Amino acid sequence: MIEEPAQPLIERVVELRRTIHRHPELGFEEYETAALVERELDMLDIEHRRVAKTGIVGVIRGAREGHVVALRADMDALPLTERTGLPYASEIAGKMHACGHDAHTAMLLGAARVLQGMREQLHGSVVLLFQPAEEGPGGAEPMIAEGALDDPRVEMAAMLHVDPRIGPGEISITPGPVNASADELYITVRGKGGHGAYPHTAVDTIPAASAIVLALQNIAARETDPLKSVVVTIGTIAGGYRNNVIADEVQMSGTLRAHDPEVREGLAARVHRIVENVAAAYNVQAEIRIVRGYPPVVNDVPLAESLARYIAAHAPEIRVHRLAPTMGAEDFAYFARAVPGVHVRLGVRSEAAGAIHPGHSAEFRIDEAALPVGVRTLVAFAVAGGSGALQTIP
Repeated sequence: MIEEPAQPLIERVVELRRTIHRHPELGFEEYETAALVERELDMLDIEHRRVAKTGIVGVIRGAREGHVVALRADMDALPLTERTGLPYASEIAGKMHACGHDAHTAMLLGAARVLQGMREQLHGSVVLLFQPAEEGPGGAEPMIAEGALDDPRVEMAAMLHVDPRIGPGEISITPGPVNASADELYITVRGKGGHGAYPHTAVDTIPAASAIVLALQNIAARETDPLKSVVVTIGTIAGGYRNNVIADEVQMSGTLRAHDPEVREGLAARVHRIVENVAAAYNVQAEIRIVRGYPPVVNDVPLAESLARYIAAHAPEIRVHRLAPTMGAEDFAYFARAVPGVHVRLGVRSEAAGAIHPGHSAEFRIDEAALPVGVRTLVAFAVAGGSGALQTIP
């Protein structure tokens, strides 16, 4: 059985989470958070090294032969001003842990404490990945490039992410796609300015841009299999000078998201065709730029299914769901492409605790009763993976 964490350890995890929450740092600026992690690992006598500027790789080497597994936690915050009113709310204006990364880091430190304490009985090695910049520009790729998975060579990886769809005591392990890809879209529409009273003397970019926005929705409505998920969102639109001036330029930006790699690959061609032809119909010029972002997170199917069975057998108090995938993005995708990976959702929703707001909200909070469940889940993956109890792709 995977025992529940002892009360002193739970209290330490809560303390760490609140300390990190009070001092949020943005991507690749997590100096204080990284220093806290290093102090904790030093106290536990766990070897560690820096990678990717503010990333940390720790290694727990079990006394028994086995496999090498990795546990990943992200450390960065978001550029939001917190409005929760919590006693341990962010002390930094314009920065907030609004997506649970403070909890992720604290839970991984808690799991590290448990695993280090059972090292004599532990099979294989556990690599602790404390990752910067998940919210952007992305810390997983530079960590991998700097050898985070190489010494020792990782064979499988797992992560937890808080989820307000379910409550404490519940997790979700969904085989296959769980997060979408996230590509950036930028469109500039150029025409000819003029006086608003004489539109026939100008080439108006405002109606052209409006038509482009509407036409792009055809990708989801009529060009994609209804059983496959896709999102085309225009998030910003800017153009014009005043009420009686015809705009000579409009700039737009948006996001393209998909779970299926084939759907994702086809989005660029569809966007170009629609935008360019609508632009031609309105006699304007359109410049299109697509920036590739995170790929989809795809859970290794055998690994996810065997982890769910293992937890049901060894921690039956934890209720395991299979939640639907989300259209949010996660750069754990790169770890899950490098080795078999599993993204686990951790329930944090609680009406009593006010934990009802979505991630990236200035009012986001979690029910801390979920923290020991997260620690226990991470420990279960490390123990089962190291001993060979989990199945992965051959």
